[in-house]
Amino acid sequence: MQLTGARALITGAGGGIGRAIAAELVRQGVQVLLVDRDARALEAATAELASARTLSAQHVADLSVAAEREKLCDVARTWRGGVNILINNAGLNPFGLFEDLKPEQIDLALAVNLQAPMHLCRELLPHLRRQAPAAIVNTGSVFGAIGFPGYVAYSTTKFALRGFSEALRRELAGSGVAVQYLAPRATRTPINSSTVETMNRELGVAMDPPARVADELVALLRSGRTSAVVGWPEKVFVKVNALLPAIVDRALRKQLPIIQRYARASQPAHAPSLAPAPVTVEVRRHAT
Repeated sequence: MQLTGARALITGAGGGIGRAIAAELVRQGVQVLLVDRDARALEAATAELASARTLSAQHVADLSVAAEREKLCDVARTWRGGVNILINNAGLNPFGLFEDLKPEQIDLALAVNLQAPMHLCRELLPHLRRQAPAAIVNTGSVFGAIGFPGYVAYSTTKFALRGFSEALRRELAGSGVAVQYLAPRATRTPINSSTVETMNRELGVAMDPPARVADELVALLRSGRTSAVVGWPEKVFVKVNALLPAIVDRALRKQLPIIQRYARASQPAHAPSLAPAPVTVEVRRHAT
């Protein structure tokens, strides 16, 4: 896809991977509409792009709220003539043993990681058809192909997002709207807890800087490929898990005591309320 002059909507753009994606797309000549729930983080991310010649704008939205998604879509259809790239990047990752998760954590992960991308795609599809060639990029995870203990809710949403991307891509074949899926591995973002960082070191898990993921996303857009997995040996693990899952079962069973220890430590005795608050919704997977 030709990127110079394109107009991209990026969710979860206030920090981490989303912020890096915005910066890299601007370097490629793309006009970017940054979206996040955290107004302060969004303001800071937009300010970083202020010196660039490429135009950028920001929009605060809680993607779990239908009315706010509708307002965002109205903006997306009119800003600079309308976006022609939709990057569903925002995500939540409640790390912990599944039995210890609160119902609100599960519901919010489903709302942000899966339902929001589906709703945004549905709302914007007629517009994107008119903008063709256009592209939808759904940011998933290696955990969308490898179910990982401690990340049950997160893996579930990313497995579903991968299936959604595949089905929608096939449904839109020949329409001029490409649907692509990017699966990063563990990524080093400031929002990761110290508990998870320590666990990753003990497990020997490599963590990429957000800029690595941004580079991979741009390469995916340019190539026209349907999907990409970031990192080695994660690319191999994904294939092994699909063909010989018992091998991965045995490998993860050896790591399970470590994962369980950190997962239990991550859950406070009295979990805080999950009522809406100004927090960044862009969170990545923490281990592979």
